[in-house]
Amino acid sequence: MGFVTTDDGAEIYYKDWGSTDAQPIVFHHGWPLSSDDWDAQMLFFLGHGYRVIAHDRRGHGRSSQIGTGHDMDHYASDTDAVVRHLDLKNAVHIGHSTGGGQVARYVAQYGEPQGRVAKAVLVSSVPPLMVQTDANPEGTPVSVFDGFRSALAANRAEFFQAVASGPFYGFNREGVTPSEPVIANWWRQGMTGSALAHYEGIKAFSETDQTDDLKAISVPVLVTQGDDDQVVPYRDAALKQHELLQNSTLKIYEGYPHGMLTTHADVINPDLLAFIQQ
Repeated sequence: MGFVTTDDGAEIYYKDWGSTDAQPIVFHHGWPLSSDDWDAQMLFFLGHGYRVIAHDRRGHGRSSQIGTGHDMDHYASDTDAVVRHLDLKNAVHIGHSTGGGQVARYVAQYGEPQGRVAKAVLVSSVPPLMVQTDANPEGTPVSVFDGFRSALAANRAEFFQAVASGPFYGFNREGVTPSEPVIANWWRQGMTGSALAHYEGIKAFSETDQTDDLKAISVPVLVTQGDDDQVVPYRDAALKQHELLQNSTLKIYEGYPHGMLTTHADVINPDLLAFIQQ
């Protein structure tokens, strides 16, 4: 593990496990979490002989709580700083939720032009655009995201508890038994980060139009999501991603929640491996 300092002074924490001779897989976490959210995937792929890398987004986890740059452009350039520091080539980039937006912008604007990317995976990801606009009438009304901002500003700890114990993992569904350790781990990761980064990150993940990013990507991309995602509606996300990408494979999981990488890692991990090995 270590830190990379970006051009604007952000210190980005990263972890890097495995042989430097192995193919690298780079993991990009969701809002408002940290690289720890990828534990199950990093251990799985490390065990299959890959080099696994994940970093904490600026203002999240152990990265510095810088007061600026909480937008998709900086998220992507921070990724580029980590990738260039480690000189990663032939890499697979996997992003969840906001991390999927980060992957799309990084691959389109840095990774492919530099010839560093082999494949990408978008899991329950936010592109092309979450918020409802005249051009995106199927999107989520901005009032929903305004509600997120108000709840976070009023009582971040309480808001994060509600998200983790409710829609994120589908623990609010009838017949689903909540996992208190999973909820506590989500809350722990969130509360480690900066309230400012989380507040401004809501605009970044909801209002960034990444249509052009998706159109620009030519490497193979796996697009996957659960059809019971209560955070990012799959019809406005995975289905549109698949339409916009040049070379994509779509896999929708019946009944899976937004946080399916945790709740269904035993199913998702082998499917990710199969795509990477194709």
